[in-house]
Amino acid sequence: MRLRHLTLVALALSACGPAGQVQALPNPPVQTAAPNAPDQKPAFPQQTRAPEEKLGVAYQVETLATGLNHPWSLAFLPDGSKLVTERAGALRILGADGKLSPAVAGLPAVYAEGQGGLLDVALDPDYARNGLIYWTYAEARKGGGNGTTAARGKLVPGAAPSLENVQVIWRQAPALDSSLHFGGRLAFARDGALFVTTGERSILPGRMQAQHLDAALGKVIRIRPDGSIPADNPYVGNPQAKPEIWSMGHRNVQGATINPWTGQLWTAEHGAKGGDEINTPKAGKDYGWPTITYGEDYSGKPIGDGITQKAGMEQPVYYWDPVIAPSGLAFYDAGLFPAWKGSLFVGGLKGYLVRLTLKDDKVVGEERLLSELNFRIRDVRVGPDGAVYVVTDEDDGRVLRLSPKG
Repeated sequence: MRLRHLTLVALALSACGPAGQVQALPNPPVQTAAPNAPDQKPAFPQQTRAPEEKLGVAYQVETLATGLNHPWSLAFLPDGSKLVTERAGALRILGADGKLSPAVAGLPAVYAEGQGGLLDVALDPDYARNGLIYWTYAEARKGGGNGTTAARGKLVPGAAPSLENVQVIWRQAPALDSSLHFGGRLAFARDGALFVTTGERSILPGRMQAQHLDAALGKVIRIRPDGSIPADNPYVGNPQAKPEIWSMGHRNVQGATINPWTGQLWTAEHGAKGGDEINTPKAGKDYGWPTITYGEDYSGKPIGDGITQKAGMEQPVYYWDPVIAPSGLAFYDAGLFPAWKGSLFVGGLKGYLVRLTLKDDKVVGEERLLSELNFRIRDVRVGPDGAVYVVTDEDDGRVLRLSPKG
């Protein structure tokens, strides 16, 4: 009894503030499994395993479409319909009535192997006037190998939808013979520039080039919508660097969105065994891969020298070990779910939707939703109606809509 009494006193004292004021102890984290790299320590508090924060928001899940072949992305058209990409190479229109169109005609050939295929889709900020849409895809190259490519064209909707005036606006170089790590997210900045995310193609020759400025592997790219290079890109004028590079040292960036309150780019990036990251890529900064990273290689060995920090290299805002396999990324800035306002949603291919609470650009709470469905969530978007939409990366892929219950 004496030991139990002392333990309770110690717990009570630990919950007191400067004047003995009782403070709530933080919740335990969502993730309780042992990390893959248990000896690694975060660079700052709550960089990983933030306290679990269950907001208790009641929502219902509506299935808008089924039978999609590994859908990858979703974009909202002004008439209430939606563009949906299928990784195998088809772009479909999901009508407001729930009907799926035939495949949109006019897409270039897609390299649909492994993780490659038709990837992201986005509307031009001036779509109402010009009808332009943008997409990324894995492309086989004439000289051998393959890589991520971004293109645009004018969408002609209707019973037999098609694309006109298709134009490739950017190609990743060098091309490599790999079916992995294409990145491929698109995000339009406030100034009209277009961010394109890439991967380093997983294989060792590509991995090392994430640190090379003469290669577009493991980079965030910034171009104008027509593919030209903005004059204020950080490496313009450097003859040893590709001028389209915005940031470097990335592994496989599969989520990208713009913070609607600050205009800052946020990204989600796959680690290996441990080390999935949330970053805020800034001009000319190096995010470390493969020199520094959390987690370890799939073999169980350290990656490189096994270090997690180095001068001149940026730390992630947040990381997961074990991983969630992050995908799409979206800030909640609508009014349909007031409690979620300001949250950052992250798709998880491990079978859930992650909601992060932010304070001063740091993660202070984490919640996992939809785990009971056990779907690989490939993309998450906030619709014009304020609902949260997700697509599931399955043979029988779905489009789901989350709205307030009742």
